[in-house]
Amino acid sequence: MDVAEISRIAIGTLLGLAISTGFLLALFVGFLVIAGFTKHRSRSRGSAIVRNIAERLGTGATYLPPSAPRGPADQLRTPELVEQSDRNQ
Repeated sequence: MDVAEISRIAIGTLLGLAISTGFLLALFVGFLVIAGFTKHRSRSRGSAIVRNIAERLGTGATYLPPSAPRGPADQLRTPELVEQSDRNQ
């Protein structure tokens, strides 16, 4: 084996690895793109696949108005829990 033959084997090996890597990458990306298109399909109300609860109920998302109060909320002092603790005492 001389240097020319070794370099030809090395180049062939690298070329084969590059081609197989490119093929697998294209196959994987192509599958992800095609599988991603299924998210844009419309679904009926009776469908077994639900993206979110609003889709199941048939209502759109409701957003708070800009004037709604914001800030920290004390989850342990909600009116429901205060009423329940008053009944238990």
